[in-house]
Amino acid sequence: MKKMRHMKNFFSKVRRNDDGSAAIEFSFTAPLLIATMVAIMEFSMILFLNAVLEGSLRDAARFGITGFTPTGLNREDVIVDKVQTATLGLVPITAANITTLAYSDFSEVGQPEPYIDDNPANGQYDSGESFTDVNGNGQWDADMGTPGLGGACDVVVYRVETQWSLMLGLLASSVGQNIALKASTAVRNEPYGNSPC
Repeated sequence: MKKMRHMKNFFSKVRRNDDGSAAIEFSFTAPLLIATMVAIMEFSMILFLNAVLEGSLRDAARFGITGFTPTGLNREDVIVDKVQTATLGLVPITAANITTLAYSDFSEVGQPEPYIDDNPANGQYDSGESFTDVNGNGQWDADMGTPGLGGACDVVVYRVETQWSLMLGLLASSVGQNIALKASTAVRNEPYGNSPC
């Protein structure tokens, strides 16, 4: 009986004692709080980098439309350098990350080279069907753009694609270790030189 009373007293003291309860409660909520903060930082960084990438590409396109070629450099190198500088070195940018396609008009952007849909008439290009080689590379392309920065009054589409590695990797299981960052812009070159539009 005495043992039973002693046990009741012990349990009533334990029930009234709340020392350390805050630490235990925090241990339940801390992982969720930390994961939320990391996710906010990661997504904020991705949004920031995407905005910087788009802005840097617009700046590079503004240079590209002038047709100006600095002494000792080519326009493509200057465009890559402008994007690298504007992205603050946070993402890797090389010439391989930037593509430029030239068109004669905005209506041609992203359009396939014209072809004659022969037998089978299935609404898509099949090997052997005759086509107009707009970009002059000797093969049919789903995009008729000519690689390069084009000439005076040409429409040029600038695209940049790169990868951003997550800072902490806590979200890697749900979104992957690398996030693809992409930006594009289309501009018309100025009528530089003696070429009227």
